[in-house]
Amino acid sequence: MAGDIILIYPPAAKPCEPPPGIARLAGALDRHGVKNRVLDANLEGFLHLLQSPVAASDTWTRRSQRNIERNLASLRNRPAYRTPDRYKRAVMDVNRVLETASAGSGAAVSLANYQHRGLSPVRSADLLRAAEHPAQNPFYSYFKKRLPEILDEGRPSIIGFSLNFLGQALCTFAMAGFLKKNFPGLTLIAGGGLVTSWMKNKSLMDRDVPHLFQGLFDHFVAGPGEKQLLSLAGISAEGEGSAPGHYTPDYGCFPAGEYLSPGFVLPYSASNGCYWNACSFCPEKAEGNPYIPVPADRATADLQALAAGMDPVLVHLLDSAISPALLTALAEKPLGVPWYGFARISRHLADRDFCMALKRSGCVMLKLGLESGDQDVLDSMQKGVDLKTAAPALEALKEAGIATYVYLLFGTPQETLQAARRTLAFTVEHHDRIGFLNLAIFNMPLNAPGAQDMMTGSFYEGDLSLYTDFEHPLGWSRKLVRQFLDDEFKKHAAVAGILRRDPPFFTSNHAPFFVPHDEWK
Repeated sequence: MAGDIILIYPPAAKPCEPPPGIARLAGALDRHGVKNRVLDANLEGFLHLLQSPVAASDTWTRRSQRNIERNLASLRNRPAYRTPDRYKRAVMDVNRVLETASAGSGAAVSLANYQHRGLSPVRSADLLRAAEHPAQNPFYSYFKKRLPEILDEGRPSIIGFSLNFLGQALCTFAMAGFLKKNFPGLTLIAGGGLVTSWMKNKSLMDRDVPHLFQGLFDHFVAGPGEKQLLSLAGISAEGEGSAPGHYTPDYGCFPAGEYLSPGFVLPYSASNGCYWNACSFCPEKAEGNPYIPVPADRATADLQALAAGMDPVLVHLLDSAISPALLTALAEKPLGVPWYGFARISRHLADRDFCMALKRSGCVMLKLGLESGDQDVLDSMQKGVDLKTAAPALEALKEAGIATYVYLLFGTPQETLQAARRTLAFTVEHHDRIGFLNLAIFNMPLNAPGAQDMMTGSFYEGDLSLYTDFEHPLGWSRKLVRQFLDDEFKKHAAVAGILRRDPPFFTSNHAPFFVPHDEWK
């Protein structure tokens, strides 16, 4: 059997809740008696940067640095969330300190992202360059000390990185490069959402991602990593109980009080993949990810046990879409804790009594992927959403006191300016039933059906890009979409009122805390 295993969540992602991926892996290792430790290097790295003394050249930065402890305390306590202006000022001031602390490295670190002026996370050569020169990373002063410390605490033989977002890629490779140079005997593993996309994308298969980085990482894992990690630890196991391959996550080793939320937020995934899995241009479908649910009774039992042990202020359900079975189970067996997550617009949500039951169960907000207010566009995308159902669903949720975070997508191949204006009209008509809005411009996945017929060049310049530029068949180009959003959609008074409520940087992760709920009092 291998020695200790260390699971690392690298910068940079929103530091408002613990990372669910490595919590699930830790739960699997715990179950089989494999010693492990978790390191939320994302949270620790952010806090390190925020405490780093950096010369300030302007009044805003000096004020932000002077008040950093007070602003962090505000984001960790309820009163700031009762006053949106106070909350927004605290967030913007904290972000200002991050930007200032990282500016000298050529990187731009924010509370929600990481970008570098000279390196791209979708160019393999740049990722290797980040690994070769880890001292150029803005988090280097943190991890050059922290990684040896955690290695000294035991005798680990395996280090696993959970790489989920593009904003984490350059930091992951910098940390891996540091470890490979200074601790060459370690086995390094990369897994997580972004790694899965790289390895499952048919258009990237000829790139052979593991081969590209074979001198750095010893293993790449696509999809859920419990089985593979246990195998590396010398254990053959399928899972436990009635849900093969599923393990209850372990959040006990995370610093619950340090995340930037007003209390501990408990993330939980009750499935892999999406139960609908039919939408055109959906990455889940394009990557061929199967839908693997945890049985609803098992999921609710997990949640109740975790809530009892961790005392969270909020449960965040991470499923691509919470299944009707789980929604029903939650309605019938309340968690006793406020919760939110993504749900598909369906007849269940158009039922006022069902929505009232969800509210009683603790549901404070649902994220809804409406995408368009034009039925022809929805049908062509195979969304399975009927606007005749969406309207009463928004009404029923509003009556029940459940906030909605509505996601809209513009610039799909089937959309025109006229269709986009119908989306505007639908949004305006129902503006008083929409709590928050997410507006996005469509990105064409490389291996989406029909993409080859429309491709015109690279979307991001890089051999690991998952998207492609395309010539819109109806002339509705990205430039025209942006103009419409900026000059028409966002400027409508009803829409602008909704957008002003959106929490900066933290968006849907903090939005539930602005929704009236008995548990917040």
